[in-house]
Amino acid sequence: MFADRKSDERGAERRYQLVVHGVRLVTAEGVAPGGIAVADGRIARLLGPGERPPAVRYLDGGGRHLLPGLIDSHVHFRTPGLTHKEDWAHAGRAAVAGGVTTVIDMPNTVPPLLTPQDTHRKAELITGRSLVDFRFHLGVAGDDPSPLLEAGPREATSVKVFLAGHHTAPHVVREPAALERVFRTAKEAGLRLLLHAEDDGVFALLDRWRGEPTAYAEYERHRPRSGAISAVARVLELVQRHGTAVHVLHVSTAEEADLLTAAGHAGLPVTFEVTPHHLSFTTRDAEHLGARVRLSPAIREGRDQERLWQAVLDGQAATLGSDHAPHTRTEKLRPPADAPPGLPGVQEMATAVHTGLRRRAPGTDTDTQLQSLVRLLATRPAELFGLDRQKGQLRPGLDADFVLFDADQRWMFGPGDVQSKCGWSAYEGWTMTGRVLLTARRGETVYALDPDGGESFGAADGRWLHADALQPAAERRQP
Repeated sequence: MFADRKSDERGAERRYQLVVHGVRLVTAEGVAPGGIAVADGRIARLLGPGERPPAVRYLDGGGRHLLPGLIDSHVHFRTPGLTHKEDWAHAGRAAVAGGVTTVIDMPNTVPPLLTPQDTHRKAELITGRSLVDFRFHLGVAGDDPSPLLEAGPREATSVKVFLAGHHTAPHVVREPAALERVFRTAKEAGLRLLLHAEDDGVFALLDRWRGEPTAYAEYERHRPRSGAISAVARVLELVQRHGTAVHVLHVSTAEEADLLTAAGHAGLPVTFEVTPHHLSFTTRDAEHLGARVRLSPAIREGRDQERLWQAVLDGQAATLGSDHAPHTRTEKLRPPADAPPGLPGVQEMATAVHTGLRRRAPGTDTDTQLQSLVRLLATRPAELFGLDRQKGQLRPGLDADFVLFDADQRWMFGPGDVQSKCGWSAYEGWTMTGRVLLTARRGETVYALDPDGGESFGAADGRWLHADALQPAAERRQP
């Protein structure tokens, strides 16, 4: 196991806040043995094997991998107004237990986050209660997207648009003219559009014909792939017309992945996200997991899952997002037509996807698999949302956010491991490969797994982060 010890603080040579040694550093350049030196909450130096300069504290990683702190750019932490399902304190514990040190929260709360002023009020609610650093995505309601023009990068670099609604997403942009205004306004404001890309009109038409589902296993047939494919085609046409930067969330079908990959290859400013639950579950699982995997978009077929894994392995997907969206057990056990879609996932995401990588790419070495995970959960989200001058890599000058990860540890995720306030997980009973042993934010431990299995958490002093305006990452890195 690893050791965290203090050096003699009386020595005049003391320099660094923390030195982490005996690890395999997962960086953009590759994976190599070494360590990091931390000063004033930032990475001061990358260290070679055996280097151990003077420091207040030392952390021996025992040969395990050191990842940058993970970024979950798609969470619903439910604050304010829906805190009976989840609250920021519990969600933060779930996040750091899963290696996540930064989150970007979605706007569909009560009240929703629709203006720059709303972001300041929400930050006041959260400050002093957060184990993670945080940002927000703005939302859109009604036919007037003009409040987006008032947003600077302090408040948001992105805006979430729902093209189909559900229990906790009442603000849907349905009319073509209204959606066109949103695309034009986002382009003018320099905001990236995040799309829940399913066609509400397609679903309404099917509901009038088929009626409501009477079993959980029927849900996918009532919210089918045609709604997602239709919406993505519509989005791509608008991107071609306006040049608006777009990130399509929770892609669930093979056809969407093909269309979006082709659009990116053609040079359109389009990226997409894959979720761990669409990588982990298929329609067969709905038969025994029922409400736990009633999701929006719905869980799809095996061939869709295979295509999404290809997008992960081939680097076509830009990000992984947990879409952490807890509901209470009582809400989930309503009749199938009324049970709200969503599941907790910020804690399970990294380990579930790493487990899947081990199973689906057994011929790929662990270092390469972890580089893929870091690209999807740190480097690319930092670039897309203007955080790459602070987060996303183990690099001198960036925040000392890091995760000590045992890539080979096998363990069973049980009910007692769940940190989310809802108290349940779709992954209960899964045998995982890979475990977060320690999570640090700005060099301070916010989560630690003890050798005996006990867990401890750090200070809830996460910050509302500033971000850079939306522009190519290469330009942001210019001196």
